[in-house]
Amino acid sequence: MIDSSAPTVAASAPTDHSGVAAWVEKVAELTAPDRIVWCDGSRAEWDRLTAELVAKGTFVPLTAKPNSFWCVSDPDDVARVEDRTFICSEDPSNAGPTNNWVDPVDMKTVMSEHYRGAMSGRTMYVIAFCMGPLDAPEPKYGVQITDSAYVAVSMQIMTRSGTPVWESLTGETEFVKCLHSVGSPLSPGEQDVPWPCDHTKYIAHFPESRTIWSYGSGYGGNALLGKKCFALRIASVIGRDEGWLAEHMLILKLTSPQGKTHYIAAAFPSSCGKTNLAMLEPALPGWKAETIGDDIAWMRFGADGRLYAVNPEAGFFGVAPGTGAKTNPNAIATIEAGNSIFTNTARTDNGDIWWEGLTEQPPAHLIDWHGNDWTPEAGTPAGHPNSRYCTPIEQCPSVAPEWNDPTGVPISAIFFGGRRATTVPLIAESFDWEHGVFTASVLSSETTAAAAGKVGVVRRDPMAMLPFLGYHVGDYFAHWLKLGAAADPAKLPKIFQVNWFRRSTDGKFLWPGFGDNVRVLKWALERLDDEAPALWTPVGLVPTPDALDLTGIADGYRDLVGDALAVDIEEWVAETRSIDEWYATIGGNRLPEVLREQLAGLKLRLLGAR
Repeated sequence: MIDSSAPTVAASAPTDHSGVAAWVEKVAELTAPDRIVWCDGSRAEWDRLTAELVAKGTFVPLTAKPNSFWCVSDPDDVARVEDRTFICSEDPSNAGPTNNWVDPVDMKTVMSEHYRGAMSGRTMYVIAFCMGPLDAPEPKYGVQITDSAYVAVSMQIMTRSGTPVWESLTGETEFVKCLHSVGSPLSPGEQDVPWPCDHTKYIAHFPESRTIWSYGSGYGGNALLGKKCFALRIASVIGRDEGWLAEHMLILKLTSPQGKTHYIAAAFPSSCGKTNLAMLEPALPGWKAETIGDDIAWMRFGADGRLYAVNPEAGFFGVAPGTGAKTNPNAIATIEAGNSIFTNTARTDNGDIWWEGLTEQPPAHLIDWHGNDWTPEAGTPAGHPNSRYCTPIEQCPSVAPEWNDPTGVPISAIFFGGRRATTVPLIAESFDWEHGVFTASVLSSETTAAAAGKVGVVRRDPMAMLPFLGYHVGDYFAHWLKLGAAADPAKLPKIFQVNWFRRSTDGKFLWPGFGDNVRVLKWALERLDDEAPALWTPVGLVPTPDALDLTGIADGYRDLVGDALAVDIEEWVAETRSIDEWYATIGGNRLPEVLREQLAGLKLRLLGAR
């Protein structure tokens, strides 16, 4: 950790990259921090910053978990702010209908005034980080400037950062510029608050210059700019330009009792079970599941023509509520190892954390996410619905040795899923790559607490990327189609759609989910070699009711499998009308014709099945 003042930026920088020093100096002149700290990513730095956060009142040490801390945010700063997230492309049409667009010059003018003096009274931290392994063939670097020590320590968990990255940032190495401020300057003598932020928030992306500007929020993906901002929004643009994919997907290694290994990728909107699937504890004897990543996958074709995926992150930033020993024992074991940060969960009297779903019965007394006393009679949640744990991947007991492999792992199947109470069957295999892209392009899900706004509304979330696309959604679909068309069809992953959340008419779940999802994955993997029976339906190939291995499934669910797999023609006819409305928003000149043809084909198949 190196301290410096603005006039000595270049001299104190731990890199000879002239672009880094010049940029930091320019930002320091604008934001006016009291001092500049060049982060080295060391344990000593972690200890110093966490101690400062404890002294400030932001962190509370957890005596029940080693080297772990609890904190609560400002109630106005609890989730991604999609309505304040912008793609500032030079051509407004390149942002597309799913993104908020502002002219890049106008946005920088407005935000520069917010940044002016924004770090006064604070420390500026400069963090060099790498998304993905440092020894990757083409490592992707970023440098984040922030005035939040919370961000600085969280980035130690979530990315490869510090001295090894500074040593790699030499000469003219390209890097993504990530500027962040909580937007809460301090006057001389002014007392700071535990969670500084501003009610005004901007999360702005400038695709052409590979730049991210974030202002006003200290929370999650709004502030940890290597995550959604870089690894998805900016990386999706880089992937489009370089011929690869940056996707909101988990990566999982599955090994059958016969020792056959497959790697799968799966995309789900936030709070739809992605992390639980990434750390699957299979309910079927003999099956083994190992974690590669739980949230983001960068995928490119290898020399052998197969699609390879790498996890660009080094930590889990998981949604806490609903995570427990029954639903995700590997996540619980990971955080029990310590070295973690918990935000907006509840805190117990014995120095531990708690959230809804962690145990069947809540403790008799807690400190809730507002920092207030809480009892079960309170009538309000003790933890925020979007409360989070931030913890290192490497201490997860289910982590696969390949999680840090710079070449990635070959993907055999891709799964797309959402939270739908009706219509979408438990699993359906796409007819081919184009049909799979169509199915993913119309993916829909009920909204959750992971983003600000109303919960439970069904919305289209193509490839689970709706909030994370860095360019026009129609061009994104075309990119998927182009990559598939250029590949060997025999080596392309099969594409499946899944829905763990279908309910009966009386509102009960038709499928137990969690570890039982391996039964669905087993059928899908058997389909790769045509070893499992399937029924043709207008929406894809679904298992026959007896094709799923239901050995040992909980009482009651065996009789519900038929309903979970059912394809209701009238519901799907209504779905096509909704798809028409969704496609109409994309624009006729940008929606690939192949997808129009796929929709027309679905309508004809439904008509024939009536």
